[in-house]
Amino acid sequence: MLLLAFGGGSGWAASCESLKTLDLKNGSITLAEPVAAAEDVPAFCRVAATLRPSNDSEIRIEVWLPAQNWNGKLRGNGNGGWSGSISPATLAGGVERGYASAMTDTGHEGRSASFALGHPEKLIDFGYRSTHQMTIAAKAIVRAYYGEPPRLSYFTGCSAGGRQALMEAQRFPEDYNGIVAGSPGINWSGRAMQAMWIAQAVHLNEASDLPPARYRLIHDAVLAACDAQDGVRDGVLENPRVCKFDPKTLECGNGDASNCLTPPQVEAVRRIYSPVINQRTGDTVIPGYERGSELGWATMAGPQPFAIGLDLFRYVVFHDPRWDFQKFDFAADVDRTEAASRMLDALDPDLRKFAARGGRLIQYHGWNDPQISPGSSVAYFQQVTESMGANQARGFYRLFMVPGMAHCGGGEGASSFDMLTALEGWVEQQRAPDRVTAARIRDGKTDRTRPLCPYPQIARYKGAGSTDEAGNFVCETRP
Repeated sequence: MLLLAFGGGSGWAASCESLKTLDLKNGSITLAEPVAAAEDVPAFCRVAATLRPSNDSEIRIEVWLPAQNWNGKLRGNGNGGWSGSISPATLAGGVERGYASAMTDTGHEGRSASFALGHPEKLIDFGYRSTHQMTIAAKAIVRAYYGEPPRLSYFTGCSAGGRQALMEAQRFPEDYNGIVAGSPGINWSGRAMQAMWIAQAVHLNEASDLPPARYRLIHDAVLAACDAQDGVRDGVLENPRVCKFDPKTLECGNGDASNCLTPPQVEAVRRIYSPVINQRTGDTVIPGYERGSELGWATMAGPQPFAIGLDLFRYVVFHDPRWDFQKFDFAADVDRTEAASRMLDALDPDLRKFAARGGRLIQYHGWNDPQISPGSSVAYFQQVTESMGANQARGFYRLFMVPGMAHCGGGEGASSFDMLTALEGWVEQQRAPDRVTAARIRDGKTDRTRPLCPYPQIARYKGAGSTDEAGNFVCETRP
């Protein structure tokens, strides 16, 4: 009856509203209403539900279902930060492409981790359970509305959403056929410890503080030293890991001045570039930030510690809302932090079940990301490759490192691209993405295009033609 009502056009609204009676596992429908077309968003059926997989869970989800021209697919959407909201704009983006589009508030409201204090089940919901439960419910809603399940399911997310994406591949490989994990907070505990690592360095004393004007000073010095190493002087480091810029070259000869760094500032900058170290074991917790990322350092090196990281310690690790970041001990507290964050860290490199089901994974990360270390994506890619073998990993997994891109976009490089289309081509036409074209958009106009190459390849200029045109570059593996 639902299918016939949908096909009848004028009966579509009744079909949508009848979803209110749908019996959901671990939850119930709270809203089902038709929404008329507006601007670029076609008409859709809006469904909201609340899921309760544990006695302390209250996971809200929404699923938006195109009233016409459904492409037969489901798109799950990720969140950001501590992720306590559902974004209408994100859901609309899926509907515009013909997808049934789903999103969750991850089991709480607001942008803080305070929800986790005294609520371990809610922390599990945030860590991985809410996304999986959303996916199960969304597929049931799609089936009820259209009379058939989605033929393919995709998940896309960046930052915390990238972490959700990798959690799905690792823990629930049957949920999605294809996954895009952007700038993922894969090492959630490591990123939080990095926030303390940097905050302690820049707030060691008054002399170690880095005023924002110094970010530009350091960045310009990095470009002067390393920009031409990739064969093109364009304000972007294609591979920042070959840049060996030492901030000591900016050290003041005597006193302090606006065009140099004090010795304590030099040490603070070195700390930002350096990996976070477990000082009890000597192991790397998370790689440092890359040369080229300096313009975004206010995120971690500003007047206050990075709030998302600080929240982990206050509400999850130490259970003290007044906990002071200066108390963190990199010899005594690293193991405790990692143990408390196991349900948050998406670090399992065993993706064999996801690969065996025919799943495809595209991960991307900006080299200039000042919030989530880009090296954490490289480290994970290398671990998967070592765990599964290079040939098997390449059959289902690509990592694209984006020169000049900041966190999930922006920055000085070409940072506008469509990884979902690349993923669709891989899943549906077996067309592996050997390069993806990215654009730099300024004042609403594209002024540069570049190829993004699957790691460890980088883009090399052919030596002829405009350096602002992607066609004049090739992807090749270089040391």
